[in-house]
Amino acid sequence: MSVSERMERNRLVIEEFRAAGGVVGGDFAGVPLLLLTTTGARSGEPRTMPMTYLRDGTRLVVFGANGGRPRHPGWYHNLLADPTALVEVGTEAYRVTASVTQGAERERLWALQLPHTPYFEDFQERAGRPIPVVALTPAA
Repeated sequence: MSVSERMERNRLVIEEFRAAGGVVGGDFAGVPLLLLTTTGARSGEPRTMPMTYLRDGTRLVVFGANGGRPRHPGWYHNLLADPTALVEVGTEAYRVTASVTQGAERERLWALQLPHTPYFEDFQERAGRPIPVVALTPAA
């Protein structure tokens, strides 16, 4: 799938998510999705991406799998430059602060997610890089 095809697919998922109160069908039916809006590291413009997530207490956890591509996803670079972001879950929207998990915490969260997205193992193998596991903590 080309970059422009991925962007168009994401645009349609975002529209459906917002129109249906956070529920998306098709390939994403039954998958817990959130919308993450970061600030573009170079552009300074808002960038919104739909992604699967894992709840960990009050935090939401997202994974920089990027479909198994060798590069980290753009949203990950944006969060490294500015860890503040906006999440939309269902009909709620709120600010979060992102932190990249490390060591045992990263492994624990990765292991919790794998039963829900077993294809992440293939992504990890194809990527040839550690897939970032990012915790999104609600802003105070």
